[in-house]
Amino acid sequence: MSDQQIIEEIQKGNQAMFRLLVDKYQRMVFVTVIGFLHSKEDAEDLTQEIFVKVWASLPSFKGDAEFSTWLYRIVVNNCINTAQKKQRNRFVELAEEWIQSVFHVESGEKDSQQLLEANETDAAIQKAIDSLPINQRTAFLLSVYDELSQKEIANVMNRSEGAVEQLLQRAKANLQKKLGSPVGK
Repeated sequence: MSDQQIIEEIQKGNQAMFRLLVDKYQRMVFVTVIGFLHSKEDAEDLTQEIFVKVWASLPSFKGDAEFSTWLYRIVVNNCINTAQKKQRNRFVELAEEWIQSVFHVESGEKDSQQLLEANETDAAIQKAIDSLPINQRTAFLLSVYDELSQKEIANVMNRSEGAVEQLLQRAKANLQKKLGSPVGK
């Protein structure tokens, strides 16, 4: 059954069909959200919120675009809004992370030096991605985490394929400068 057929059934009152859309797109939404938020718990919460918003907005879906494109737009907009809210509280979060890293002793196969280096590398990558201008970050995350084509990204972002290509090139160049090594291919 196609997305359009499922949506028509939902719009006719068959609410149980919404589960099919959730099952089909939940992983895609989660992967996109975690690319923006970097937290499994936050990503799970926002993924659920997004599907609630999709449910509420579904009666207004006209089918002018593919459902997946319409959904990506909702996901990206919610991710941007949530990420901006999170940035306002970033100082507090960084302070808490620092306190935890100073006072929390990890056990396991890696020694504390290896864990510290791995955490620093992850943090540097996340910080570099987060510091990209929002359009570059969005294009980069959709390309890398969701593995969307430039055409699909262009549809989601309402831009031309050429503009998306430029955004991706700039994002990779900016990340390369910040991280000091080649990014992507």
